[in-house]
Amino acid sequence: MPDTTTPLADRLMAKALETPWLMRLPIPMYRAGLGWMLGSRFVMIEHLGRTSGERRFAVVEVMGRGPNFIRVASGLGTKSQWYRNLRANGVAYLSTGHARRARASVRILPTDEAAQALEHYAAEYPDAWRHLKSAMDYAAGGDAVIPVIEFGPPA
Repeated sequence: MPDTTTPLADRLMAKALETPWLMRLPIPMYRAGLGWMLGSRFVMIEHLGRTSGERRFAVVEVMGRGPNFIRVASGLGTKSQWYRNLRANGVAYLSTGHARRARASVRILPTDEAAQALEHYAAEYPDAWRHLKSAMDYAAGGDAVIPVIEFGPPA
């Protein structure tokens, strides 16, 4: 039986989040040094496969930025491959704007800090948050656990 409580646009966004080839479309742009064309709201994360040790890439929206950090949320929750790889080995390089392959430390925010970061994002971008949260909940099959990862300068 189809879900009629989640708006169609949010269900489509959930499907897009789960479509690997679609989510990988911006990666060649970043690798070619053209990530600046997508603006400051996105970052490419280079991480290492937790089993293979091979370089992997993901482009995600920046949900928070400070003088020494960039925060992102895992749209597919804890089942996201890039999140699982960062959690397993903590290796990350970031490309954003004109910065390419900058080494970064990785910190997965505790639940209370993650909730505060998500509340701040929701206050700053209420329309985007409403649709994104709905899509993530739909993809997760209920209330999604949304991990927030903070990248900082290398230790």
